[in-house]
Amino acid sequence: MTEFHGPPLDPRTIPSDLTLAEFMLDYHHPLRSPQNGIPCLIDDATGRKVSLQELRERTMALAQGLRGRYNIGEGDVVLICSPNHVDFPVAIWAPQYLGAIFTGANPNSTPNELLYQIKITGATMIIAHLDALETAREAASLAGIPLDRVLLLNYHGNNKVDAISVPALISESVSRGKTFVRRRRMAPGDAKKKIVALSLSSGTTGPPKAVAISHFAIIANLVQLSTANPDAQKVFTPGDVVSGLLPFFHVAGLGFNLHWMLFCATTVVVTPKFSLVGVLDSIARYRIQHLLLVPPAAIAFCKTPVVKKYDLSKVKYIGCGAAPMTSDLQDLLSQLCPQAAIGQCYGTTETPACLTMTPLTQQFTSGSAGRLLPGMHARIVKSDGTLAGYDETGELVVKSPSLSLGYYNNQAATDEAFTSEPDRWYRTGDEVKMNKAGELFITGRLKELITVRAFQVSPVELEGLILNHPDVSDACVIGVPDDYSGEVPRAYVVLSEAASRKAKTEPEAIQASIAKLVADNKSKYKHLAGGVVFVPFIPKNPSGKILRRVLKEQVKEEMKAKL
Repeated sequence: MTEFHGPPLDPRTIPSDLTLAEFMLDYHHPLRSPQNGIPCLIDDATGRKVSLQELRERTMALAQGLRGRYNIGEGDVVLICSPNHVDFPVAIWAPQYLGAIFTGANPNSTPNELLYQIKITGATMIIAHLDALETAREAASLAGIPLDRVLLLNYHGNNKVDAISVPALISESVSRGKTFVRRRRMAPGDAKKKIVALSLSSGTTGPPKAVAISHFAIIANLVQLSTANPDAQKVFTPGDVVSGLLPFFHVAGLGFNLHWMLFCATTVVVTPKFSLVGVLDSIARYRIQHLLLVPPAAIAFCKTPVVKKYDLSKVKYIGCGAAPMTSDLQDLLSQLCPQAAIGQCYGTTETPACLTMTPLTQQFTSGSAGRLLPGMHARIVKSDGTLAGYDETGELVVKSPSLSLGYYNNQAATDEAFTSEPDRWYRTGDEVKMNKAGELFITGRLKELITVRAFQVSPVELEGLILNHPDVSDACVIGVPDDYSGEVPRAYVVLSEAASRKAKTEPEAIQASIAKLVADNKSKYKHLAGGVVFVPFIPKNPSGKILRRVLKEQVKEEMKAKL
């Protein structure tokens, strides 16, 4: 039996009797870098700095307010609908001190999307950013949640907004002078069973499901990341400044960009929305040394000329996560910042958050997603059910102390993706291969592979190549139906500004040039027989994953129109 392993992990280093909030605010782990007065967060817009002590005080005060005014307690679910904000960690930690659970929602959700999340998680309270307040209120009304249980995360003192805000609730608790009395500490092992978060994921198939994540799972992943990087302080020196771009409501931003960066005693510049020029200005203003990006943002850094006007020579590390980064993109980042370590993390919501990581102080093969983290076990299952060896592709199946509890109130989906106790494994749905150096490579999603006359084509492989074309700023490849081959690859391409002007008079020439790039570099069955289509943008979710299903639905509509 071929089974791959990460380095050993001492289970005694992972406390099993703490909530995540207690672990971050009250517990002194031997692997944690001391804060020593270093700010935890900086508000990108205002420059306001937030210390660990202030985070602790605001969290306790909010917990007091939520308990006293709203009777939030054991098992209650609080939905947080907000972009990144300096009070985001306060809003997720405060319910934990009361035994409650949080579920993070995309602030760009529609009312019906929020309603769906409310229904599958059982949320009874919403904390919303001002920009998402009306949507949150509409969803609350549809769900039967009283409007006085929709709190504002970030607004205070405007009479035009009839809602209680988190800052007001904190101030009210402080003015009353009551000391927050915590719940009794959990018994050993309880953190493995108690849910801290319900995070949405489609899993390997189907509509979004709520992943039940335990306190222990996230804590274990933080310990795994630090154990994997014993020399982390050589790169993430305490006091270094890190971009806070990955959305905190998503497990990648929550685990890696927020919690692990605070664990490493770095200062996170909290940015609510990605804007290339805005981020470049922040790099200059706050002397950001570490960039944590999703692939679309990395593409923007590599493909947009304005970047050349900025000094990136002090950037020490660029990490990509939440979606696979191709070797071509990794090479472009290396050319942009040759002095920086370039790497990526790979994981899933069901394994929050990282399964593999490029070690901070080691050189890795371009395109690699890194090595398995300590305590991680993996199998690569081929299509015939046998286990793959080195350099063979198959579905990644994993076991880890960071494994989630399954899908909330959805036993059928849980049984499909997870094996039963005690030897519990999770099917990721990702096609991967492992080289003999122990480096993992993501080759595609099993449900996204294009089958051309029985040959499998990875969209990610072609997208990485197409992004090298000088006229292309972004790309997505999907399979479209074909009478002879079953399906063939089609590229949807976002052109650069200059190419867009040229395409008004010579679109065929650009399309032919992109198709030729693929034809010159790939086997015939991988050629763009489905054509090249220009689009204004590639549909993606907030974490940067391409929403191929949106383009596939467009193809279905096109086919119906031709009938």
